[in-house]
Amino acid sequence: MTSIPAPCDAAMAATAARKATRHSGAILVATILASSLSFVDGSVVNVGLAAIGNELRASPADLQWVVNAYLLPLSALLLLGGAAGDLYGRRRMFLWGVGAFGVASILCAAAPSLGWLIVGRAVQGISAAMLLPNSLASLGAAFTGEERGKAIGTWAAAGAAAGAIGPLVGGALIDLVGWRAIFLVNLPLVLGALWLGARYLPESHGEGGSKLDWPGAILATIGLGALTWGLTILSGQAAMRGGGWAVAIGATALLLFIWAERKRGDRAMMPLGLFATRSYIGLSILTLLLYGALGGLFVLLPFLLIEAGGYSAVQAGAALLPLSIVIGLASRAMGTLAARIGPRLPLTIGPLIVAGGFLLLSRVDPNGSYWTSVMPGLLVVAIGMAGAAAPLTTAVMNSVDERHVGAANGANSALARTGGLVATALVGSVIASRGAVLVHEVAVASLVAAAMSAAAGCAALLLLEPERMEPA
Repeated sequence: MTSIPAPCDAAMAATAARKATRHSGAILVATILASSLSFVDGSVVNVGLAAIGNELRASPADLQWVVNAYLLPLSALLLLGGAAGDLYGRRRMFLWGVGAFGVASILCAAAPSLGWLIVGRAVQGISAAMLLPNSLASLGAAFTGEERGKAIGTWAAAGAAAGAIGPLVGGALIDLVGWRAIFLVNLPLVLGALWLGARYLPESHGEGGSKLDWPGAILATIGLGALTWGLTILSGQAAMRGGGWAVAIGATALLLFIWAERKRGDRAMMPLGLFATRSYIGLSILTLLLYGALGGLFVLLPFLLIEAGGYSAVQAGAALLPLSIVIGLASRAMGTLAARIGPRLPLTIGPLIVAGGFLLLSRVDPNGSYWTSVMPGLLVVAIGMAGAAAPLTTAVMNSVDERHVGAANGANSALARTGGLVATALVGSVIASRGAVLVHEVAVASLVAAAMSAAAGCAALLLLEPERMEPA
């Protein structure tokens, strides 16, 4: 999973237009603390995979599930979590989500076996699907006008900072204490978010009163779960039987999900009316490919540096810092530029620059100098992602009818995480490799990521409708 907030997470807050409430500062801090749970946990675990595998004697497929057990429920249930907050109360879902995340973090830290660790990670994913959309909706409800824009900007910057610092702090804890300590880092964030949320967060509901889309949620979970399991099996060095059947079952469940959402119409958690425009289809392809490529990078690069380059966990975490820092610093300027010239050009050029960065990373020598081997590629990827992340939010909001803006933002955010989920499922043979073979496999994966990023840019160029992508 990436340590960078998905592009449309912040836009989900902007769609919750309510009157300003008292204690808006405390609410802002509460939402930042809660959202940081998701960003920190995703980035920290990537740095700890090697240590987890060594202590628990986990196979490459097992290590993939340490990541995907979290991403799967988060991807499948993110929209349902937002709808549950609209129906039952955002404050209630926020507090339940944060509390459950804390319990799951304790379970992960105390896990006696890999199976229990995976269960804890799955509960974390379910909890994140509850707290993330409702923390954002509560943030949008607490601010109005220009203050809402500033609050969303602060939230996004804090999320980027948490994602950047997470691997560094987590790596230090792994080296000094052990991998279990990385899950205990969540507890102060949980306690702070619970205290502020319980004391200052007002209850709010959505305007719709329809029932939750449980059939859609169940089919999406089964589809993504079976697909991920099948791809994980098929990507291993010694592929087991059943992988093809799992992929077929997953694909069938996802087709049934589309059929169920079509029958439910605008009451679906992912209304198919979103895809009535060519622009939204193009943006969905772009998001899936670009964030899939980035998700693979965040899993493979720390693993390569630790296993083949002899980096410590804290050094591997620090190696990723330039990526998050550059994206955090440059995204605001790129958002301003996209507002002036429209998002179509940045969304075409940005992914192509990312592709160039992955081409540079395909030549990484883990035993060479970090400054000449690793950092140049990371910086190019960061510049390209900064050019695409902020304009993507604007483009998604412009690509659909106004009544679908909230659903479009949520669906795009879920697609970003699904891209990381599928990418992680496909790197089994890479994680199973060692030595020179590992270096070669990561180089091949980087070339595939470059092709995915270039295809994302082409999707923006060919499918985004100029009349919908006009400057704001």
